[in-house]
Amino acid sequence: MDIAIVTGVSRGLGAALVDEFVAAGMRVIGVGRAPPPPAPRTAFAFVHADLADPLAAAAALAPVFAEEAAAAPRARAVLVNNAAVAEPMGTTGALAADALARSLAINLVAPVLVANAFCAAFADTGRERLVINVTSGLAGRAMPGSGPYSIAKCGMEMLTRALTVDHPEPTFRAITLRPGIIDTPMQQYLRERDERELPDVALFRQWHAEGQLVAPATVAGKTRRALVDAAVEAGRTYNYAEL
Repeated sequence: MDIAIVTGVSRGLGAALVDEFVAAGMRVIGVGRAPPPPAPRTAFAFVHADLADPLAAAAALAPVFAEEAAAAPRARAVLVNNAAVAEPMGTTGALAADALARSLAINLVAPVLVANAFCAAFADTGRERLVINVTSGLAGRAMPGSGPYSIAKCGMEMLTRALTVDHPEPTFRAITLRPGIIDTPMQQYLRERDERELPDVALFRQWHAEGQLVAPATVAGKTRRALVDAAVEAGRTYNYAEL
């Protein structure tokens, strides 16, 4: 049975990925501060980890990963670094230092440490391994008020490239997913911002008003079929439109 590890599973895309992978017959390890909404699930385990404390989270996950790797030595292993927060919003100089540090811890430091623990536990080069780093179109451009988020997502895309050169073996793939505009609590948070925090807030409100947001389950299904079940190119960034 293939193993899928997903961070940030309490809601949104993470919760949808859990259900998608379980339905596909995979064993799923969900990571986060809270489990996904209750639902009938087999082969699912939840690991409580607060990614705002990346060192503690990595320490908690390392033995879990090692146990899973030993229990299913021939199973394909997939890691989806999905957890993220949008806050704090605001221009540089108007941000509280503690909020800025927390944002970078969750959005960048934690994914690097989780990927490191994954690679250490699932080190057998005979095993198929896949890392999917979930980023955003904001990784490629700056938007006033969203600097911390963009900085972290840009760093995650470099993580994909670093993993690719560090693990050139044909059984290892690291890719980036920019999943598009998803109908999640994060989008709701963004469109509720004041223009002083997020000067381009009207754009997020327009997307919602025009019905452009995509259901998390739709993105999760396309992600599994196009990126997990199909062959992918190591180091590449995939956009939602390509799925």
